[in-house]
Amino acid sequence: MNLNEYSLQIVKELEKTLDGVDAGIGEEFSDRIIKAKRIFVAGAGRSQLMLRGLAMRLMHLGLTSYVMGETVTPAIEKGDLLIIGSGSGETASLVKAAEKAKNLGVDLALITIFPNSSIGRMADIVLRVKAPTSKADSEFTSMQPGGSCFEQSMLLICDAFVLRIAEKLQLDANDNLKLRHANLE
Repeated sequence: MNLNEYSLQIVKELEKTLDGVDAGIGEEFSDRIIKAKRIFVAGAGRSQLMLRGLAMRLMHLGLTSYVMGETVTPAIEKGDLLIIGSGSGETASLVKAAEKAKNLGVDLALITIFPNSSIGRMADIVLRVKAPTSKADSEFTSMQPGGSCFEQSMLLICDAFVLRIAEKLQLDANDNLKLRHANLE
C-alpha cells in the first residue's frame, strides 16, 4: 500500500468505529461540559494528547479548562467535571485520579472502549468507543498499531463536542478561536 491507500483505510476504520458511538450519550456529555464550573481532562500517552486538544478548544470557546498534571492546573472541586480518556479504563494513575475526584464530589466522565472498567464503574457518564484493539472484541480488526483507532476516534469525538457545544451556546467557533488563540507565538 502507498501513503494514500493507508490513509483511506484508516478513514474507513474510523467511520466504522464512530458509527457505533451513542449520539444520546454524546448529547449528555456535551451538556455536562457546558454545565461544569470548570473542565479538567486526563489521559495517558496518546489519549492525553487528544484530550489536551479538547481542553484547548474548550478554552477557545470561553470555557475554563485544565489538563491534569500541568503546573498551572488548580485543585479540582465539587462543581467541576473531570473527563478521562482511557481505552482500557484501567490505567493505574487514572484510576487513582478518578477515585480522588469522586471522593471530592466531582462529576466524572469517561471516554473508553471498556465501559465496565474500574473507571467506567465510577463514572457518572461513559461514552463507549467500539474501537478495535488487541484487548477488545470488535466487529472488525484494525491494521493500525495499538490503540490508534481509539485515539483517533477520541480526537474526532472531542472536535465534535466542540462544534456541538458552540452550537448550543450560540457561538461561532471560528470567531471565538480568533479571539482566544495564543498570540505570543
